[in-house]
Amino acid sequence: GLTVRDTIARLHEAGLDSIPSNDAGILDAAVQSPHSTLKPSDWLAVHRTAHQLGMQTTAAMVFGSGETFEHRVNHLDALWQLQQETGGFTSFTPWSFAPQRSAMRGFEEPTAVEYLKTLAISRMFLDNIENVQSNLETQGLKVLQVGLRFGGNDVGSVLLAAGANATTEEQVRQVIRDSGFRPVQRDTLYRTMFLN
Repeated sequence: GLTVRDTIARLHEAGLDSIPSNDAGILDAAVQSPHSTLKPSDWLAVHRTAHQLGMQTTAAMVFGSGETFEHRVNHLDALWQLQQETGGFTSFTPWSFAPQRSAMRGFEEPTAVEYLKTLAISRMFLDNIENVQSNLETQGLKVLQVGLRFGGNDVGSVLLAAGANATTEEQVRQVIRDSGFRPVQRDTLYRTMFLN
C-alpha cells in the first residue's frame, strides 16, 4: 500500500544507494517488452523518484527483440530527457537480446556489428550520461574490447559474466590494457577504488 516515493525513501534510509536498470527493455509504449514488467512511464517514474530522493541509478536498453530503430531512438530520448531533468543516471548499458536465454523465441540475436553500432550511437546520443558500458555478459571479451573504441568507457563487472562468457578479473584488466586504456576499479557510484 505504499507509494513508489515512500517505498524508495524507506529503502534509501535502510542503505540502498543505487537502483539497476537492466529491466528497462524498450521505453516506448508501442513496444510490448519481454524484459520489463513495468510500463515505460512507470519505469521512468521509479528512476525519477529515486533521483529526486538523492539516489543515483543506472540506465540500460535491451534491444533486438522486434522493436524498430525508431523505438530505440525513443528509448534513448526518454533517458536523455530524464537525465537533463535530474542528472541521476551514473551510466548507460546497451544489452543485446539473447533469445537462447529467454522463453521468448523467434528473434535473431543482434550481431556484434549491430551491437557496436548501437553502443556508438548511444555514446553520441546520451551526451549527458558520463559512463557508457561495453557489455561483457552478452558480447564476450573480444566485442567488449572493441566496444571500448566504440564509445564504451566501462566494462561492468566480472560477477555478471556467466556460461560461455565467464572470465576472470585479470582477463578483463588485460583486455582493457590491450585496448590502450588503464583499468580502474570503481564502486557502483563510479568512485575510484584503486588503479590496476
